[in-house]
Amino acid sequence: MVDSPREGKLARSPDFVQLIDMASESVGGKVLFATDDFFAPAENLIKSDSPRYEEHKYTEFGRWMDGWETRRRRIPGHDWCIVKLGIQGMIRGLDVDISYFAGDYAPRISIQAANVEEDKEPAIPQRGVRMGVAATAEEFEAVAKLQSNDWDYLVPRTELRPGMPASGHNYFLVNSQQKWTHVRLNIFPDGGIARLRVYGVGYKDWASADPKEPVDLVAMASGGACVGFSNAHFGHPNRMIGVGQPRSAADGWVTARRPDRPPVLQCDETGALFVLGGEWAVFRLSHPGVVTQVEIDTTHFKGSSPASCRLDGCILTAQEEEDMVRRQWELPGQRWKALLPATKLAPSAAQVFDSLTPELQDVVTHARLTICPDGGVGRLRLRGFPSSICLLRPRDKPMMRFSVKAGFRSSL
Repeated sequence: MVDSPREGKLARSPDFVQLIDMASESVGGKVLFATDDFFAPAENLIKSDSPRYEEHKYTEFGRWMDGWETRRRRIPGHDWCIVKLGIQGMIRGLDVDISYFAGDYAPRISIQAANVEEDKEPAIPQRGVRMGVAATAEEFEAVAKLQSNDWDYLVPRTELRPGMPASGHNYFLVNSQQKWTHVRLNIFPDGGIARLRVYGVGYKDWASADPKEPVDLVAMASGGACVGFSNAHFGHPNRMIGVGQPRSAADGWVTARRPDRPPVLQCDETGALFVLGGEWAVFRLSHPGVVTQVEIDTTHFKGSSPASCRLDGCILTAQEEEDMVRRQWELPGQRWKALLPATKLAPSAAQVFDSLTPELQDVVTHARLTICPDGGVGRLRLRGFPSSICLLRPRDKPMMRFSVKAGFRSSL
């Protein structure tokens, strides 16, 4: 169980890295402005893949680097850039990664953020592909309308730790309940940053949602989150509720092989395996609602998909959730409602099932996916309709709280 400490505190191996990177290019993140892109453009900051290093690769401007690197500054001031988040929401943590920038990394940084309404964002010239250049007077004039100097600080000016050459992560926990749309990364005075990761939970304006259209009630982009699991040896359950299609077998919930599986597997007349137990993950929905359709996507899991799964739901208040976290989700069986009975799964396939609640009457706030006996799932989509029962989920509570069943802690 994790609480977010005060803003700007440096952290090690934080749990927030299991949340969605709201700045990533893969979810629509975009660099709006950078003071300088001489050695390497700021767009590299929001690449979805990890930084890499090629020792003998050079450009006409100098050594090729996989990150944002500015020239050695010889005029007053410092360098900075602005990133528009692909997913707006509440920021839980930041990772300023300076991998492979030994000798060239920015020694100090600060990070600011703002909630900019779409119709109030000024027109800023398109950046295009660029290297060997600094921001133009026109770009400075346009970005000045954002008044980013006055944005709130998530991380005050802080010295970075270089770490290992291939692992230069600098993590910062953020304790804020506000919605953010833009971040500003300041480096002092110049240098290089490999990646900027902005981890958080998405925000959805439910008041403007079409009540006649089903939505994914568990999507992380709308505020869904994993709050408990039995095993996450190779991949955290939060990955199942990420954005878009699974990119690979690394982009999903993947458990270890259960050591208690039978020496010789057998099945019944229906083809269901005789196995003891299974692995589970509990999710807090982004909004209380009625689940009418369940999608289980095992794409990329050709030899490690679960044999079967089931889905249950329940209604919990915020206090009851806190109690369940402490009790490692030992919730009385009668509290769970069956949303999907035990159902066989196919390997490397997206399968859609109708929920057991088509009458739009069984509202739930939490869902528990159980897989049998173990394996990997790329995506979980719980489509349905939001309910007006919103008092059960006050949004002034920190979102990063989950439990791990004793004996099954993740190796991530």
